[in-house]
Order: sequence, then C-alpha cells, then structure tokens
Amino acid sequence: MKSSQLLAIGLLVLVSTAQAAKHEAGEDANFRRIYEQEWKWRQSSALSDDPENRGDQESGLPRVNAASQKKALTYWQAVMRKLDRIDVHQLTPEAQTNYQIYRYQLQVLIEQIRFKDYEMPLNADTAFWSQPADEAKYPFVSEKRVMQYLAELRDIPRYFDEQMVNMRAGLARGFTPARVTLQGREVSILALIDISDPKETAFFKPFKQLPGTISPARKQALRDEAEHVIQATVLPAYRKLLTFVRDEYIPHTRETLGARDLPEGMTYYRSKIREFTTLDLSPESIHQTGLAEMASIRNEMHETMRKAGFEGDLPQFLQFLRTDQQFYAKTPDELLKQAAWIAKKFDAKAYRYFGYLPRMRFGIYPVPADQAPFYTSGRGGPGEYLVNTWNLPSRALYSLPALTLHESAPGHAFQMPIAMEQKSFPAFRGAYISAYGEGWALYCERLGVEMGMYDTPYEVFGMLSYQAWRAARLVVDTGIHAMGWTREQAQAYLRDNTALSDHEIETEVDRYISWPGQALSYYLGEMTMFKVRRHAEQALGDKFDLRNFHDTVLQLGSVPLPVLEARIERFIKDKGKSPYPKR
Repeated sequence: MKSSQLLAIGLLVLVSTAQAAKHEAGEDANFRRIYEQEWKWRQSSALSDDPENRGDQESGLPRVNAASQKKALTYWQAVMRKLDRIDVHQLTPEAQTNYQIYRYQLQVLIEQIRFKDYEMPLNADTAFWSQPADEAKYPFVSEKRVMQYLAELRDIPRYFDEQMVNMRAGLARGFTPARVTLQGREVSILALIDISDPKETAFFKPFKQLPGTISPARKQALRDEAEHVIQATVLPAYRKLLTFVRDEYIPHTRETLGARDLPEGMTYYRSKIREFTTLDLSPESIHQTGLAEMASIRNEMHETMRKAGFEGDLPQFLQFLRTDQQFYAKTPDELLKQAAWIAKKFDAKAYRYFGYLPRMRFGIYPVPADQAPFYTSGRGGPGEYLVNTWNLPSRALYSLPALTLHESAPGHAFQMPIAMEQKSFPAFRGAYISAYGEGWALYCERLGVEMGMYDTPYEVFGMLSYQAWRAARLVVDTGIHAMGWTREQAQAYLRDNTALSDHEIETEVDRYISWPGQALSYYLGEMTMFKVRRHAEQALGDKFDLRNFHDTVLQLGSVPLPVLEARIERFIKDKGKSPYPKR
C-alpha cells in the first residue's frame, strides 16, 4: 500500500478514551505510558510525514538525512529497553495483544534503520518522487491543507537533496536495487516535468478546484503562488533529480539480483522475512512450502481447464488465455466499467458473509499515467480502487473478478476502513502489516468461489492463476534472494505456472528482485487465514457462523499472524459470538 494510505489509516485510528485509562493500573498503565509517549514523539519527529504534528512550518516534507535516522534509532532502541522491562504476564488480555503488535512494529522500525533502508528509497514498484504528485490527485478540503501542500512543494529541493545524499551512500557500499530492475525508471520522473505549462502539471491539479469557502480573490492568489512555486522550485528540483537518477545512480547500481549479495545479505533477508510475514521462517522452508502449494493448485487448474472444455495441455491453455482477444478489453473505459460491475455484484452478496460493513465507500480510478508502465494490475485502499489501464493486452478480463475482490471489496478498500472504525484501539494499531492485509485480500479471492463471484470456468481459472502467482512468489522470492536464481529463471517459473501476461511477469519479477521479502506476505498470510477458519469450523461445529468469523478477523485491524491465531482461539472459547453488538 502507498505511504499516503498507510498514513491516513494511522492518523484516523483514535486512542482509547481518557475515562477508560483511569481504570488501568500496574503494568497496563506502564505500557500505555510507553506507547503513548513514543507515538506522540513519532508523529512529531523529523521523520514524520505530517507537517502539522511536526510543528515545522518551513519543512513540508520529512527529514530523511542520516542524522535524523540515527536520532530515531537511538530513541526507538531506548523505548525497546523499556518494553523489555514490562512483565507481559501482568498485562490484561487486551493489553497483551497490544503489546505483541506494538513490539513487532517497533522491531521493524529499528531493523529498517539499522540496515539503513533509507539509503535505498526506491524500487521497481515505487519511488519517493511520486509522492507529491500522488497527494495532488484529489481536491483539498481546506485552505490549511492547500497551504501545507504549498509548503511541501517549496520543500522538494531540500527533500530530494537529502534523498540523493542517502542514495550516494548506498551506492558507495553496494546497497542499491538491482540495475536491471531500474531500466527506464527515470521515465516516471520525466512524465511529471515534460510539460511546458506549470498549470498543466500534476502538481497544479488541486489548485484548479479549490474549496468553496475560499474567496475568488484568494483563490487566484493561491493559484498564482502555486504556478510560481512549480515553475521556480518544483520543476528545477525534478530536473536535477532526473539527471542524478539517469546519469549517476542507475549506471552505478549493482548488477547482482539477490538480497544475499547486499551488505549483511542473508541476515538482512531474514529481517525482511520477519518484517513482511511476521514469522521467523527460513528461506528454505518457505521455498518448499511454495513448491507443495504450487503442485496442489496445478491440479485445480487442470480440473478447471477440463470444465472449460479445452482439449490441449496446460501450456497450450495458458497461451490461449494470453492471446485470445475475447479475454481483453478494447478501451480503458471498458476495463474500468467491468471492474465497477464486478464490485457492484459483491454489494448484493455482502450481507450474507459480513455482519459489519464499513461506512467508507470507494471510487474506481485508472493508475496515473506516470506510474502505470511500472505499476501492478491494480491496487486498493481506503476510498479507492486503482485499475491499471495501460497496455490493455496485458490486463486479462478473466482475472479481473479476483483482482477486484482483492483490491476493492471485501479486500483492501473494505478491510482498511473497518480497521479505521475501531475507535477503541491505540493509534499505533492503525499501521499496515503486510502479512495480515495481503493475506486477507488473497483469502477474499478464494472466498469469491463461495460467494458465486466467478461466472465462467475462465474466471475461476483466473482466480487459480492468481493463487498460483502468489504461491509462486514463495518459490521465486526465496529462489532469487537466497538461492541464486536468475531473472530469466524467475520469469520462466511464472510463465510456466500462471496465466499472467509477459508484461505482468516482467514487472512482477522486477518487483520481487527489488523488494526482498514483501512478496512472501500474501500466500503465507492467506494460509493462516484458512488455517484459523478451519480450526474454528472444526471446534465450533454447528455454532460456527461465517459472518461472525469474518467480523472477528476484520475487527482486529492489521496484526501479526500469531496475534490473529490467538484471537481466533478466544473466538472459539467465546463460542463463536460476534465481536459487534446485535443491530
């Protein structure tokens, strides 16, 4: 998920009421003091994305320099020492859950700085320079937000300079993305600045539709100021960055692929496995799990292929799916409208599978043009479902139902708002944990079979291809980062085992190469979702209610997988009752 989405979740989750805090005593109160003090510091620190909390009116963007990173590391290590002195057994059950989540989060923050992840602030999927344009996609609701955005635009030169200093430090020690994954990546910078009129840039978009509470004269003044800032400050900073990335950075990035070739290679990779899966697993065990799961899914694929009436073998069927025009939209609007139709089909079924529905709705939008060539097929979060309409021959319609369930509802654009509505949680519970969030979204793709969301064997095969795609990541990610696989070997594995287009295979493999461990979170998370569901079904028998189970999982928000398992044990002890009062 994008940093702006994660920030929105974190800021919207509210802390428990002061009245409830008065009843705490002992270790619960000690623990609360630690995390509330740290959260306040985190929001106001130089690294914070929120200028309002930072109280720094001149600096609209965070400080990412080495000195700020070192200060944060020292602070978080001191907080961890305080956590170590907490007697966990003296905490109430709710506080124990919070402790597990908070400790995991803190450990990730410490490890990210210890390994100096900030020296590699880009990968094949995302880059820091897209954030200012991302924030300008939607209208601003207040003049205060407009002024904050202007401060961010003025601050871009300083922010980019700090990022470039960090990237040079990464170059010096061989801590960079693999060069092959960055080829052409500078085009995303060029797309933002290859416009002669500042008013036609992505940065000016929110100034075209300013809040109605602002007077016409003030609106014009703000537009004039924005035009000047973009022309005099923003565009020169992006041009300087473009020269650096194209001429200095990319040509000197490493030629190796795997995390094992980075400084502290395998230790670093194991830290990423823990970060993204919340589990302490070896690369070898994950690789073997992937191979076993792929064999099982392949059997399902053969059965579905027979139901479709196809008489050839699997490679021939995959070639048929990749090339037959009946499976591809002719226009971007056709793809977007089909995604909207699928999302609406879910709305009619939602009440049968979920007792609690989120208040926030979502819109469906195309991926911005500057990002689309390097972007995944889709991405969802609070209020939005992004569909990639670039290169339509690579966007199969038979995969669209699974993609929509994953990214919109009941996946990311459904799960995240529900988490945001859990107002009794401490604010730190709003952070996104990939193994839970991606595991839930992938679970939703399989759930689509039960919900009757797949109308043809081709759509079922599209779902199975997506399942194979995520299971294959267990094989490919560990193969690349721990076992010396080549890029071509990884691409061939996906080509032989999924219905993904060649373009998708290339962009996905490059994402795995440049983002060690992240790809592991999906399937391992889904496996845990089904594991705890089967356990609850067997333990509760006739008392098992799928709506109550789903509500319980979603009510947790984003948590480490061991926390989810513990919560479902309590769900079973509570005889499967809903976490929400009857409506």
